[in-house]
Amino acid sequence: MSERYRVQLKKAHHVFSAAHFITYDGQTCEPLHGHNYRVAVELEGPLDENHYVVDFVMLDKAICSILADLDHHVLLPTEHPAIRVVPTEKEVVATFEQRRWVFPRSDCVLLPLPNTTAELLARYIAHRLIGLLAQNGVEHPRILRVAVDESLDQWGQCELEATPSRSETD
Repeated sequence: MSERYRVQLKKAHHVFSAAHFITYDGQTCEPLHGHNYRVAVELEGPLDENHYVVDFVMLDKAICSILADLDHHVLLPTEHPAIRVVPTEKEVVATFEQRRWVFPRSDCVLLPLPNTTAELLARYIAHRLIGLLAQNGVEHPRILRVAVDESLDQWGQCELEATPSRSETD
């Protein structure tokens, strides 16, 4: 019988407020609007020498650090094929067809994403979290799930699964 261990953090303070707009139906760009996003994180992996998957306190700090970077900003996708995002030292100009937005540079987070959907925000947070975990000596968990709720129980989720090492597959 095999054992699997997982931890989940879904705390009241795992929230950020941000503005964004997305495209859908191929050619429709919605108006700029905001959400009070909630974030939940789940990790699955082996127990360490302390008999836990990950230190809850360290994980909470890592999540809060990422969310603080997003909080109270305009989230702009830099890899969208039709939304052009041009930053300067003082401002960011975003355009889509005939529409144009100009924001103070300090109010924007430029995300390496093709769209700022809940699913892709979850992916962004997951990849940032993997980096922060590694900086804290935590190896890539077997599975990392990040869920982003943009509208009261309307979740987008990303799951990252570690690629087994050669020794695990032999």
